[in-house]
Amino acid sequence: MQIHFTLVEPFVPENVGAAARAIKTMGFKSLRLVNPCDYLSDKAQMLAHGSVDILKKAAVYSSLAEALHDCDFIIGTTAKQRMAKNDYHCISDIPDIIRRKSNSITAVALVFGRESRGLNNRELKLCDILSSIPMKTQYPSLNLAQTVMLYAYTVSPVVPEVRKAKIKPADAMQFRNLKKTVNRLMKLVNVKPLIHNRIMERLGLLGNNDIHLLHSLCNRIDEQLNDKKVV
Repeated sequence: MQIHFTLVEPFVPENVGAAARAIKTMGFKSLRLVNPCDYLSDKAQMLAHGSVDILKKAAVYSSLAEALHDCDFIIGTTAKQRMAKNDYHCISDIPDIIRRKSNSITAVALVFGRESRGLNNRELKLCDILSSIPMKTQYPSLNLAQTVMLYAYTVSPVVPEVRKAKIKPADAMQFRNLKKTVNRLMKLVNVKPLIHNRIMERLGLLGNNDIHLLHSLCNRIDEQLNDKKVV
């Protein structure tokens, strides 16, 4: 399993450099940047001490949707509750949420928003679940690099565990395929947008067994609908 740390429009080069250093110290390699600042500047490289290779290999995208093109499970981080989702999961819950679906996903994105205003509602809707860090005070808030460090530290125990797991090729993308199928079926039967969004959000909490079970059910429903079309 790959975990991609994805920063959306980071404005401060030093934050990107410190984020690169944070993920490398926790054993991660993948940094993705959406419309970033000058992330290869001297200031960024100074803060990336020992992790300049992460900066130089960072993948750059023009939109968050583009950066998530190959990700099965997407976790958005936010300090404020928005209208985009109903549930907000504590950072400490994220490792177990990933573990429960480790046989059904191959790539996870941890998405971090802008220093000034975080992720907007449109970007939050691209995420399967949202996560936040509980704080004693609302201000001062954690900065971007600190937030990346805390998530990298929190999810780092998951990586060696899932690497040992034997994942069947046929199962590896079941969660992504399930989302596509459920999304299409709900549109087909005109499920109301609020219910549609809520169901898609709850899919993010399913574990491997439930993913496989629901995937089989949806495939069966799909087959029945196709058979009726042919008749």
